[in-house]
Amino acid sequence: MSSSSVLAESCNGSQKKRVFVVGATGYIGKFVVRELVSRGYEVISFARPRSGVNASTTEDETRRQLQGSEVRFGDVSNLESLLRDGIRGEHFDAVVSCLASRNGGIKDSWDIDYQATRNSLDAGMKAGINHFVLLSAICVQKPMLEFQRAKLKFEKELRESGVTYSIVRPTAFFKSIAGQIEKVKNGKPYVMFGDGKLTACKPISEGDLARFITDCLEDPEKQNKILPIGGPGEPVTNLDQALMLFELLGRKPKLKKVPIQIFDVIIPLLTLISKFLPSFAEKAEFARIGKYYCSESMLVWDPVKKRYDADATPSYGTETLRDFYKRVLKEGLAGQELGAHAMF
Repeated sequence: MSSSSVLAESCNGSQKKRVFVVGATGYIGKFVVRELVSRGYEVISFARPRSGVNASTTEDETRRQLQGSEVRFGDVSNLESLLRDGIRGEHFDAVVSCLASRNGGIKDSWDIDYQATRNSLDAGMKAGINHFVLLSAICVQKPMLEFQRAKLKFEKELRESGVTYSIVRPTAFFKSIAGQIEKVKNGKPYVMFGDGKLTACKPISEGDLARFITDCLEDPEKQNKILPIGGPGEPVTNLDQALMLFELLGRKPKLKKVPIQIFDVIIPLLTLISKFLPSFAEKAEFARIGKYYCSESMLVWDPVKKRYDADATPSYGTETLRDFYKRVLKEGLAGQELGAHAMF
């Protein structure tokens, strides 16, 4: 038995520590479940009957993806379903939440990033948990968007709940900056805003992030704390990403630069239209999300110096963005379903 498996069992006497995972079918959630299982935890994964991009994943496929855990199906947006179909009156030691709204829309953000996550905490407390691990996002430190405000509202309630917490705020995932790989591979130019140096991040792989999240259950230094985290190496700008891709392809860089000021035309226009056609409010929010990711770095924000600080952004793990690009250029994006992230 591995040392981490021994630790998983020793956390609750001779019994394996029981962990209830919500958001288990999400991009990071799948890897978190696999990591927990590999360390010897008893894992219950809670999922929708149809999950994945465009709800295309069946129950049987979900069980296959989350092999090693017991998969229970229900509706995380409904507290009664969580208790009846998920918790089932049993005791759990911890909840790990990898829930996130699919596109950051206004309604979806409050339904998932806040309410469904709050439901998971309430259900977990009824099950006797003593630890709640939350996958949040580093961008909430400078909130301008609805999904950030929804996440922050829950973060505050979690800190005030009396339950031991670990709030993990990762920088960009590899997937979130993979949207242009196939286009570039097929000869298209790499599209960037401004000079490509407006933002930077320390991207982290899904596997490394899953290991960090699982570490939170075992390392007291990661408890009752907000934990910003990035991947290994130096921060990379959009231009760095583009040049790295072309270098790995052995091609001369082909760049298309778009003025970021285009958002300053689109956003007010959509906002104005939304006053007459409410459905456009979501479109305006998506435009604000686009501008945010094209103008704000995914690094720790220094509120005193009013700047992003790469040195203050912790690094973790071993897989670099270059490793990821090499693998994807060779093997494709299988398992990296982009969904709403494709625009980035």
